[in-house]
Amino acid sequence: MKMNHNFSNIAQSYLFSTIAKKVADYTAANPDKQVIRLGIGDVTLPLPQVAIDAMHAAVDEQSKQGSFRGYGPEQGYDFLKESIQAYYGMRDTQLELDEIFVSDGAKSDVGNILDLFDKDNVVLVPDPVYPVYVDTNVMAGRKIIYMNANESNGFLPLPDPSVKADIIYLCSPNNPTGAAYDRAGLKAWVDYALANDAVILYDAAYECFVSEDLPRSIYEIEGAKNCAIEFCSFSKTAGFTGTRCGYTIVPVQLEREGMNLNKMWLRRQTTKFNGVAYIVQRGAAAIFSEEGVKQVQENLNYYRENARILAEAMDELGIWYTGGKNSPYIWLKCPKGMESWEFFDYLLENANVVGTPGAGFGENGKNFFRLTAFGNRENTIEAVNRIKKLLS
Repeated sequence: MKMNHNFSNIAQSYLFSTIAKKVADYTAANPDKQVIRLGIGDVTLPLPQVAIDAMHAAVDEQSKQGSFRGYGPEQGYDFLKESIQAYYGMRDTQLELDEIFVSDGAKSDVGNILDLFDKDNVVLVPDPVYPVYVDTNVMAGRKIIYMNANESNGFLPLPDPSVKADIIYLCSPNNPTGAAYDRAGLKAWVDYALANDAVILYDAAYECFVSEDLPRSIYEIEGAKNCAIEFCSFSKTAGFTGTRCGYTIVPVQLEREGMNLNKMWLRRQTTKFNGVAYIVQRGAAAIFSEEGVKQVQENLNYYRENARILAEAMDELGIWYTGGKNSPYIWLKCPKGMESWEFFDYLLENANVVGTPGAGFGENGKNFFRLTAFGNRENTIEAVNRIKKLLS
């Protein structure tokens, strides 16, 4: 028996598991303290009513012989794929139905897509970075190199022509930094990928928070369909974090070494994935209706206001940050020269507020800290008041 010893090369505890344990230990020792969590990026508002109504109707369908549905298509029902296709079409991005693959979330697909690539490919990721990008490649034994995202470039690194990479991870708006690329920035990456015969894995899970004139899909950039796969999710768009539904776009013309990645992904999904539940897909499709769009925007505006409140507090305190406008995250520079885990403990113990230490996202995050706008309004305001009192 031989095991995959690459697992020995990843941290034994996932970042948010470590945070959860520290908070649990603190609350057990201080049961009288009200801890406000602005750490993990989970939503707090309930699902839009249109999604609930659609899922109830789908449950009723499953109770009747004439409308019962068993196994569905692994790549998703056409009624949902057509809604996604129309959503992209509203921004002048044309997709074929066969390019859209419905999944149980972007996180799963970001890891599973690696089945398409040989382990000898060189992977380029930003630092700081969403841990899943790194850990899934370490598990497979791939070589990883890092692009330098930092304060001076606004945590939006551009390609280095002297670096040769095969797989490139981009996330915009970014998790954890909240920074978002403009068209010129994404065009530079598309040009680099095409010149190096590389593939961009583009995480667009937070595209719905873009409020300025910035790209919401990499396919808004000419040439991207020849070098990029895009991942998106209903988790942050419509609160599906507990319902699980997302989608991945694999262009039909994307090929490497004579192999078509769209056909490869279809084969992979039909072999290893059973598809998303019909009931969930009905709920997801409902958010694209006229009333669904309205209800989703109401929820997004709620979180945007939370982000504004957090950003305004950073401005008052004179703390450098990114995010907060096109993103639900505030990525702030730790005050008083503290490192991120030190600031985590300081904030927890003195303000009873939980955030996410930047060090958990990479070396470049060690002096930075992430706060999320996904809390409720009352807690967000209370957390801001506590932070301002502590740091003023």
